Amino acid sequence: MNAQTLTYREALRAGIEQALEDDERVFLMGEDVGRYGGCYAVSKGLFDYYGEQRIIDTPLCESGFVGVGIGTALGGLRPIVEVMTVNFSLLAMDQIVNSAATLRHMSGGQFNIPVVIRMACGAGRQLAAQHSHSWENFYAHIPGLKVLSPGTHTDARHMLGQALKDPDPVIIFEHVMLLNESGEVSEAPEADMESALVRRQGEDVTLITYGGCLHKALAAADELAKINISAEVVDLRCLRPLDTDTFLGSVEKTHRAIIIDEGWKTCGLAGEISAIIMEQGFWMLDAPVKRICTAEVPIPYPSHLEQAALPQVEQIVEMAQAIMDGR
Repeated sequence: MNAQTLTYREALRAGIEQALEDDERVFLMGEDVGRYGGCYAVSKGLFDYYGEQRIIDTPLCESGFVGVGIGTALGGLRPIVEVMTVNFSLLAMDQIVNSAATLRHMSGGQFNIPVVIRMACGAGRQLAAQHSHSWENFYAHIPGLKVLSPGTHTDARHMLGQALKDPDPVIIFEHVMLLNESGEVSEAPEADMESALVRRQGEDVTLITYGGCLHKALAAADELAKINISAEVVDLRCLRPLDTDTFLGSVEKTHRAIIIDEGWKTCGLAGEISAIIMEQGFWMLDAPVKRICTAEVPIPYPSHLEQAALPQVEQIVEMAQAIMDGR
């Protein structure tokens, strides 16, 4: 399979451009996505080519333009709605949770909502607490939504196209720390959007993660290999629905699991995955399931405190060593 090298930002833009080319019903809408090119420059240049009918700047009103996206999806269009950052999506929670997620069920299946909502998430750029959280856990809690977290450049390129083919609302979380990173992009998706993938084979311990923590888990696996600990890395990719077969299959092989999640530990996705392993894979385990999550604080602004709050490679290595030592 041929591949090209793009930044994560370029891969996202290529996915949007392909969607616009493939289907005249597709349009992009959000704050500053047009003339400015997006607050993270993901849509830069698209306005000049596709014009104001398909690249639409909106007022600062998340509830309003997300609602418009839902309405146009009901009317037969294929909107891509960009919410500047996950924190601002809370202003549109009523539209997402009470409308997009429920209308198919409440209409007895008569109405689908094929809207795709993209938003930036994650910490590490000193944007402080109101711009840096990882609340994909919130949305993964909601029936009626599908929640994607592309951790690779190929997923950044292709998941949007897959999401637009889905009849239900799909939310895509794009981690801000990946935007400037370069990586290989395959010509075709590696799997359907709901499948988890084993990114690295291992025998001793399974590292389960997604999105911005994927590269940390892979880096930790490299370090662990130097001390003869073989770590398998599972990339969830889709947080709702969860591909339980893939991570349970990995745990069956390694008999140990560590979940790395940039969300908070309390009531978070890591706890859900841990519970699934305990319910369905308890007898596979040689050690208790472990979790590495963000510290239970709003993300700090100072760089050293921000980094101290987030999961780090060293924590993953230390925890894997401890679990192998029976500690």
